[in-house]
Parts: sequence; C-alpha cells; structure tokens
Amino acid sequence: MKIKHPGRWIATLSLVVVLVAGIVDLRRAAPGPLSAAHERDPTLAGMQDCNACHGGLFTSLTDSCLECHDPIAEQIATAGGLHGSIEPAEANRCAVCHSEHHGSNFALVNAQSFARMGVPDPEQFDHVLVGFAMSGAHLDQDCTACHENARAQPLPPGGFRYLGLDQDCATCHEDPHEGRMQLSCTSCHGQESFELPESTGHERFLPLTGGHADVDCRTCHEQDSPRSMEALGEGIDRPRDRNCIACHESPHDPDFVTGNAALADVGPGVSCGVCHQSDHESFVDDALELTAAQHARSGFPLDQPHGGLDCEDCHGDGARAFAARFPGRAATTCDNCHADPHDGQFERGPFADGGCLACHDHRWFEPHAFGIEEHAQAFLPLEGTHAELQCEACHEQPTRNAARVFRGTPSSCEECHQDAHDGRFDALAAEMPRARQGLCSRCHEATTFDDVPEEAFDHEQWTGFPVLDAHAQASCEACHPHSDEPDVTGRTFGRVEDSFGDVSDCASCHRDPHAGRFDEPGLPRVVASAVSCERCHEQSSFRSFPEGFDHRLWTGFPLNGAHASTSCGDCHRPLRRPDHEGRTWDRAAGSACSDCHSDPHARQFTPSGESVASCVDCHRDGNSFGELRFSHERDSRFPLGEAHQGLECSACHEAEVDPLTGADFVRYRPLPTECVDCHGVHESVLLRRAGIRR
Repeated sequence: MKIKHPGRWIATLSLVVVLVAGIVDLRRAAPGPLSAAHERDPTLAGMQDCNACHGGLFTSLTDSCLECHDPIAEQIATAGGLHGSIEPAEANRCAVCHSEHHGSNFALVNAQSFARMGVPDPEQFDHVLVGFAMSGAHLDQDCTACHENARAQPLPPGGFRYLGLDQDCATCHEDPHEGRMQLSCTSCHGQESFELPESTGHERFLPLTGGHADVDCRTCHEQDSPRSMEALGEGIDRPRDRNCIACHESPHDPDFVTGNAALADVGPGVSCGVCHQSDHESFVDDALELTAAQHARSGFPLDQPHGGLDCEDCHGDGARAFAARFPGRAATTCDNCHADPHDGQFERGPFADGGCLACHDHRWFEPHAFGIEEHAQAFLPLEGTHAELQCEACHEQPTRNAARVFRGTPSSCEECHQDAHDGRFDALAAEMPRARQGLCSRCHEATTFDDVPEEAFDHEQWTGFPVLDAHAQASCEACHPHSDEPDVTGRTFGRVEDSFGDVSDCASCHRDPHAGRFDEPGLPRVVASAVSCERCHEQSSFRSFPEGFDHRLWTGFPLNGAHASTSCGDCHRPLRRPDHEGRTWDRAAGSACSDCHSDPHARQFTPSGESVASCVDCHRDGNSFGELRFSHERDSRFPLGEAHQGLECSACHEAEVDPLTGADFVRYRPLPTECVDCHGVHESVLLRRAGIRR
C-alpha cells in the first residue's frame, strides 16, 4: 500500500513522541526537598505533585508563582515596587532570583537575590528603588525596626518579609495632631526629627530662602485662618492660594505689575518673583535687577538719554521711603526731574497736555522738535518769510539767565513791523473785523510786503479811488514809482503824492491838454455829478465821451449843417505822437470859415485891414456853400429891382482868372453899379454932354 503525504505523518508522529516524553518528565521525581515556606503548604507536599509549582500542560512556572504571590503580580502589572522596577522579561523569571529544592534551611530571599537586583549589600538597600527616599533618623534604624521579618527563618505563616508596609508616617508613628492636619507629615516634617519642622516640598509653592528662610510657619499660616497649617490641604495647589499679593501689598502701579507679568508670561499675582527672587533678604535687596524691558512696563522706557544712567541717578539712595524713591514718573513728565527753562509759559495752551515732549524729542532737548506744523497751532502760523527765520529773531531772551520769551510774543504784523502807511488805514481798519495776524495781513502776503495779490487790495475801499478801466490796466508803479533805496520804514513802493501831490481830480495826475480852456468862467463845473475831466471823458479812454460832447457849449462853435456830419479828425488832425501837453488830436485851425476852407472869391470879400471875411454873411450854415442866405436888396449896394431879378447871376458876375494863383473865380466885387456901366448911353446924350449941338 502506498502512503500519501509522508511529511504529514512524520510531523504527527514527532508531536506524539514529544508529548509522551513531556508527560513522563512531569511525573518524574523531584530533584530535592522544598524550602521550609513551601514545605508547610499541604498543596505542595509530595514528591510527585510537581505541576503545582511548575505548571501543567497550559501553564508555566511563573504563572504558578504569581498565582500564589498576588502582591508581586500587582507590582509587575503596575510597574510599581521593587519587582515593577525591572524589565518585565526579567521580572517573570522567578527562579533566577528565588531557586528551590535546596532544603528547609535554604532562604528563598538571599544575598544572590539582592545581587541580581543590583544591591550588593542588603543592609545598604536604597529605598529609593521602592519609592521611599529614606534619610535622617531612618538611616540609623535596623531593617527589622520596620521589617520585623527581614531576617526571620523561616518566614512565619501569612507574614511578609518586606511587603505590607505603608510610607505614611502614621503607619509607624503616632499622630500628635490627632488628625487635625490635612497635609501629610512630610509636608512639614523631615526624617531628621519631628521636633524640627521642615518644609519639604514647600518649594513647589514658595522656596523658603532669603527673606522667607527664618520666618516661623505661624507667621504665614496663622491658626484659625483660611491658610492655617491645619486648614492646608489639596487647595494649596491652586495658584491663587500661594501668590505674593496674598501676603504682601504691592507698592507698584497696576500697569507695571500686569505689564511685567505679561512679559514673563506669568499671572499678575506671582509676577513679583520676576524681579524679587525668593532668595533676596528683602524687597530692596541689593541683588535686585531690573531689565530695560521690565522698566519700560512702568511707562518709562530706558532709552536715550536715560539708558546709561544708574538707578541712583533718578531714584536716589535707599534711605528714603519707597514712594519717594519710586513716585511712578511717566516718560512724558520731564519736569519731575528737570527744571522748567520756560518758567511755566507752556503750563496752559495747546501744548500743555503734551508736556515737554510736545516740542522736544524725548532723547534730547536740543535741537527742539517744534516745527512749522506745531507753530500753526500758535497765534502766528509760520508762512512765507516767517518760516525762514530763526526762532531767536522773534523770541528774545531778556537777560542771559532769563527764560526766552515764547508766550506773549507779538503775533500781529504791526507789533513787529513799522507801519509804512503812516497810520492812513487805521481809521478804516477800526471799522472792520480784526484779522488774526493783524491789519497788514488783510492785503499783504507773508512772503514780502511787495507781494500784494490783486484781489486782496480793494483800492476804492482803502483809498477812496476806484481803479477802473484804463487805470486797472496800468501797473501800480505808474502811480506809485519804485525806489531802489527803501525809506526808514523799509518802503520801496512810492506814494502817489510824492509824484503828483495832493490827488483830488484827474488833473492831479494828468496834464490838461486843453490848457485850462474848459475851466474858464461861464463853463459848467459839474456835469451829471461829474467834475473835472469826467464831465466829458470816462476812465476807459480819453477818446471816449460817454455823454457826448456839446461842441457849442464847450467851444462856442456849434456843429450845424455839414459840420454836424463831419468827423472830429476832419478838424482835429490825429497826431502820430502826443504833443508836449499830451494831446493826441491837434487843435482846430480856427473858428473862422477861412481857417479851414480856401477862399474861392480871390480875396474879393477881404477888404484892406481885415484878416478874414465872414462867409456866413452870404452862405447859410447848411450842408453846402451853395445854400445862400444872400439878398441883393439887403446885402448889396445894388438892388436888383424888377428889371434885373430875372437875370442869371452869371449875366453880371462873370468868371475871371486870379493873376496870383491862376485859379478861376467869379467876380462879385468890385462891379459897377451905374446903368451905363453895363448898358452904355445914347449918342445924342453923349453929344449933349460934350456941348455939341446938331
């Protein structure tokens, strides 16, 4: 027969052989007698019951040991006690330290057991290994003083050699406080002696060094108080129960306390310890140090110029009281340490709230930080030329040791500058609202006095003379001549009267081109409320006549007929340049016709001794010389009568040639007036006149 899967059969047979061998080994006889402690246990009696300690089919030797020794099992499970302090793998090898089958006189806990734990001498066992730092009087005690079975051989039934004790003092010592204390004994007592209280662990709350080292407990923990030693318990761990201000009143400003607490990342209640260390003897200990950052939390940063000073330079010696040495100065209250060089001039006004730092940099007093923007809050903003001046130019120092004058310094123009107008505008200005910088600022800019914006000066308002039309187009210097040399008031702008005298009318400044002809007696002094030149002219131009020109009134020569339609220039020739009187139109040639018109009559009507003839005697004042007003009966020596009225004028007045000029003219005079001069006479009349008779 062929066997399938031979490998499986071989493995199965091998397992059976091992199991049988194990069972046979378990039933084998013990190698030696048990120790006295195990031998007393009836469950372990007999040489054949090995599996009670060595385990059965599914248990081990360690399982059997820990099943009986529960405290050891708990130590290993919780990593506590001596067995819990070693590696779990080592802790589970019980037989390595506690061997068996050596007889009833063999000690299961022996020197080898301690040696395996790293303790060469059991008598020098360091109890720190089991969580108990033993010192003081305990070191003088024998092990049996606490562990009565430490050397017992064999161990009494149900007893423990080292286990079973509590580290609470009351386990071994009687409580003299009869349970009144909520804290453990070690909170106040050390292991040296109960008579000498110790503050072991007190450093968790407050190290008892320096000023706290010699303080009696009752000084801080008064009996029957919320913080008495009897009342101290779990609540002591709360920070509010152990901060500095709980016992000490802080002399510091609250902002300083909270600021330094935030800087150190601690609560305000314990921030005292940031500067005042617990090992200081007092709050004013010489070892106390304050950093610049901490000092800044007082509101006074120690930057320049205070950074290099010693504390005593500002806070004096330690003999004075704290409040006197540390008054809580602010960085802005310079006058706490420095004398006021201004004698209180700035104790009121717009800069009072800022103190010295309103005008000075906090690092130095000079140069000051008072600029144009700050000065604008004063009565006189620094504009124009004022902005270029040194402070000393306006703010004087009366004497060497006196304060320089700032408050009360003149702020109006007239208080510093001499009036270049000799008070001429004072009366008028008194009727107006006062300007902030004074009278001058109404018209002048702060750059120079010559800078007068056109819109700022109302010439009519201030002088009574409106600058209109042609005057408005003229420069100021046309009436106010400029001078290269300033006068005593600094004025280079000339006065009108310097050039024209007392100005009352046009003729005060302008030469009369009419040579006073229109001011002669009989001519009107006022026309439509106007006087002087304005009776005819306006200010836009002397050539314009807003009301027209009455030629007859002003010249005695009426413009009638053809003269009425004649332009002015026909009689008054325009001049290319003004004459010495300023005229731009020439004077008329005269008022006689012959002054303007040539004589077409070849001097017939200019008798000897007469300069001109009167044309109007014959000609009408009309539109043409052909319009006659001549009457032969009235105006001549030869009445026409009926016989001559029908004749043409040329029948008697014939054309001739002027021998002087060669011009043609009509003969009007002299002409004969006798009949025979034109008609002749009869022959008989001539013979009779001659005395001849026929």
